[in-house]
Amino acid sequence: MSSASDVGTADRCVTRVVDPEKVAVVTAAMPDADTVGELAQVFGLLADPGRLRVLTALLEGGEMCVCDIAAVCGNSESAVSHALRLLRASRVVQARRSGRMAYYRLADSHVRMLLDLALAHVGHKEEGS
Repeated sequence: MSSASDVGTADRCVTRVVDPEKVAVVTAAMPDADTVGELAQVFGLLADPGRLRVLTALLEGGEMCVCDIAAVCGNSESAVSHALRLLRASRVVQARRSGRMAYYRLADSHVRMLLDLALAHVGHKEEGS
């Protein structure tokens, strides 16, 4: 059984030893600052429950118009349009025009995979729980 003092030591090195080979390999694999910034922006967009409802609707419904997404999410069409504008600017969703209608869908399989994995992670229960 761990004590309150053990919690702090779990998050830091008790004895500081750097593995230079591992540090070099990981450093070489790290994305550049622009990529990290773009990734943070995408995760920031995903941090909003309203936008996540929109994305989940598109995950389940495929291509949908704003009014259908709004009905599914229980939001106004204006709020959904604003969310879609932000998501489209970050290449998370794509739009297709058909006459006066715009239909939205997830941008690609990577977005679908990210959402599927996040939903699986949230739904995952630790063994023994």
